[in-house]
Amino acid sequence: MLGIVLVIVLIFIVYVTFFPTGRALINSYSNTMQKVDDATLYETRKQVEDTARASIASYKTDKATYEQYKDSDDPEKQSWAEQAKMRANKTANIFNEYMLKNSYVFEGNIPADINYQLEILE
Repeated sequence: MLGIVLVIVLIFIVYVTFFPTGRALINSYSNTMQKVDDATLYETRKQVEDTARASIASYKTDKATYEQYKDSDDPEKQSWAEQAKMRANKTANIFNEYMLKNSYVFEGNIPADINYQLEILE
């Protein structure tokens, strides 16, 4: 009986070590477990929320600067507006990618003060 168990264990080890389907099976399981851990660990959720809130604050600051100076007659202030617009759009792009990559953390339970996506300024 012990011999049969050892043969089965040996076949399983060879399968997951040398065959792509075996490796895919193990990787899929590991990935699923990591997502469950990330979705249920408070530390992970807090980190994602804190990063999102910091990005939103930066975006809102740059957007307000852009809105304030975009119609100015002063070329220097228009330059400030363009720079703020570029920063806001960069922040929005990074934020949108970040939220997409971490969407499983919220699973339909996103906090009210966090937007799922930030708009690109035109």
